[in-house]
Amino acid sequence: MTDDVRNIVLGVIAAGISAALGWLARTYLWKRKLRRKQAFFGLPANAESLLVVNRDPATSEPAVHRFDVFALLELSALIKDCGAHVQVVTQDTVHQGFGERTEFCVGGPGSNRRMVAHMAAMLPGVRINVDPEPGPDRAAFQIGAERYRMDPGVTEYVMLARLTAGDRREARPVFLFCGQRAITNQAATRYLARHHERLARKHGNNAFVLLLKVVNSQAYGPDVVELVGDVTRAAASPLPTPEPTSRNSHRA
Repeated sequence: MTDDVRNIVLGVIAAGISAALGWLARTYLWKRKLRRKQAFFGLPANAESLLVVNRDPATSEPAVHRFDVFALLELSALIKDCGAHVQVVTQDTVHQGFGERTEFCVGGPGSNRRMVAHMAAMLPGVRINVDPEPGPDRAAFQIGAERYRMDPGVTEYVMLARLTAGDRREARPVFLFCGQRAITNQAATRYLARHHERLARKHGNNAFVLLLKVVNSQAYGPDVVELVGDVTRAAASPLPTPEPTSRNSHRA
């Protein structure tokens, strides 16, 4: 074997080894990234999950708003990426606890009974005005001592939460997408899809409640979202009970 042939053979072998090592490294990194994603969402391969669909409060018939449909599609893609399975159920047909399966619950308390139950059980520091009558406080959020009013199409708010049942390490999380309008629900699911890696690094597998602001949805749709802040502590702390007003205090 001449030196030229030997050099060619060694070059081919070295290239093959480099390609194999590169493939192994990429595969390892991809699998590690996938495991982190599965852990954050509580969705190991072939796990079962629950997608709770709300109803459109503007109609008397059982229907889902088109922006909520878009939100469900984005969540379905996340679940599929984890290699898990999903069961879609309506908000009035879920009769089970939480923690056994990862749950994604979409819609505010005015359109989703399941959301009402979750908020009562796990978010005692949150109140949402569900009065359908027009007014400055319509759909307003009260989180702790702060109130967040909606300016439709201009400034709207949505809560994105990852909650767990007690201290059970094996409990599956519940994700809440609770917005003032349907388009804000989609904005929250899109925010989660784009930023879940950063959220996982910051919060790990712990519970959190984030308040997001959707800016100028009439022009930008669900794409322009700002993080108002982490409101986990305020949302988990019960609101103070208002003191009863004595009859004498109303006298002139």
